[in-house]
Formats: sequence, structure tokens, C-alpha cells
Amino acid sequence: MTRAERQLLAELRRTLVSLHKTLLDWERAAYDRIHGRSSPAELLATVMRDPQFAWLHPLSALIVRIDESLESDRADAPTDVEAMVKQARILVAPDESGNAYAQRYHSALQNHPDAVFAHREVTNVLKSAPGERTH
Repeated sequence: MTRAERQLLAELRRTLVSLHKTLLDWERAAYDRIHGRSSPAELLATVMRDPQFAWLHPLSALIVRIDESLESDRADAPTDVEAMVKQARILVAPDESGNAYAQRYHSALQNHPDAVFAHREVTNVLKSAPGERTH
């Protein structure tokens, strides 16, 4: 991985983590209104198993994939930076009539101003990335 690719992935990771936290907080607030407040340990278990949080798993998986690429010490370690950037673009520009992720993401952007700001941070990073551009 080149230095530029490493920098791109690090910046993309930073913004995706911020977006993920914002979306998780938004979904948690909705969950808490129905089920009551949970401890951090209970929340972690809930996020992993409750269908209400399942839509966030593609975003979580991308962050993990980026982490694994960044943690590799070998300069010749195989990475597919282009595929990770493409996946990020798909996740921040979903068709609102699409899958559960797309529908909830669109809803978050419509109802949670912090999600709009976090979304914008990610799209700004993606604008500097090679390949297809995000709107």
C-alpha cells in the first residue's frame, strides 16, 4: 500500500467511525424509547444481535476491513483500496428505495442533523479519492 493510499484509508476510517457513532447513537435513542436505557455491555450485545441494529453491520464491516488493512505492517500486503473506497461510496449514497441499510440511512439523514454533518465529512474524503465521485 502506498503512503497516499494509507493516508486516504486513515482519513476515510476516521470519518466512517464518526458517521457510525452518529448513526448508532441515533438508533440507540430509538431503541431506548421502546426498551429503556441499557448499560454499555448490554448495548454491545444488543447491537450485535438485535435486528433493529442489523442495518449498521455493513458500515461496521467496512471499518473493520479498513482497520485490518491499516494494521498490516507489510508494505507488500495485499489491499484493495479501490474496493473499500467503492464500498464507502455505496454506503453513503444509497438508493432510499433499496435495502434496509439504505432505508434507515436515508431516514437518519432526514431526521438527524448530526447524521448529515457526519455524512458530509465522509463525502468530502471520498471526493479526494480516485475513481467514481460521490454526489
